[in-house]
Amino acid sequence: MSNQQSRSSVLAWPALILVGVGFIVPVVTILVMSVTEPEPGTQNFEWLATNSTAHDIIWRTIYTAVLATLITAVLAYPYAYLMATSSTLVRSILMVVVLLPFWTSMMVRAFAWIIILQNNGLLNAVLEAVGVAPMTILGTNAAVLIGMCQILMPFMVLPMVSVMLGIDSRLPLAARIMGAPKWKAFLQVYFPLSLPGVFAGSLIVFILSLGFYVTPALLGSPRQQLIPNALFTQVVELLAWGRGGALAVATLVMVGAVFVLLYFISKLLGVKMGRLEDAGL
Repeated sequence: MSNQQSRSSVLAWPALILVGVGFIVPVVTILVMSVTEPEPGTQNFEWLATNSTAHDIIWRTIYTAVLATLITAVLAYPYAYLMATSSTLVRSILMVVVLLPFWTSMMVRAFAWIIILQNNGLLNAVLEAVGVAPMTILGTNAAVLIGMCQILMPFMVLPMVSVMLGIDSRLPLAARIMGAPKWKAFLQVYFPLSLPGVFAGSLIVFILSLGFYVTPALLGSPRQQLIPNALFTQVVELLAWGRGGALAVATLVMVGAVFVLLYFISKLLGVKMGRLEDAGL
């Protein structure tokens, strides 16, 4: 290694140390605790495998994360397409709208949804004004999904826009010149080229959905806990560090499974997802 490369590698050490201290060490610690607390053995994973409440929590978390990913993908795609195909001024305005949620605390946004969705809130006031019966949404999984989708929308839009801006606008036009209808040129030319952005956004949103705590705690019900809320209950309230560790391991397994599933789906569809395909893997 040359002196230039050696000096350059030193610049990476602060980031590597931060990752090691802030991520690797806690993950290893929780993995060890899952098989050592309250005593060495696999009793925590046996509890996870046999407890019906734990099963409900895991499946509810997966269902909520998948649904949040699908909803944000469907809503974000036309918005991202409009951003990518608009003028610079319009794109800048739409970008500001996307980034607005980052300027507000997640707690503030969650409490805002409480004001909107509570029984005597803004939503039911509007429904009553138009002659529709009021609905009970706060404290349900629907309220959790609404709050999560609003928070996660930028994480879906931005990867899509990044990929769409790199698509040559002349390709759909060439397909139309060759006789393809506008919808067919979009579905067979533009949409496949935009799939890397869809996959990247979906992966980010799904992983973030697995870790939501504040939004389900404020908008949901204690009877419909997700994994982060159940993990908090096990560790902080019950002091069951081993069972909390088992739930954390289950979350890591789900993230790994999504990576593998998305990789095989991208291979099946012929979509390049970064350097793995470039390396011929």
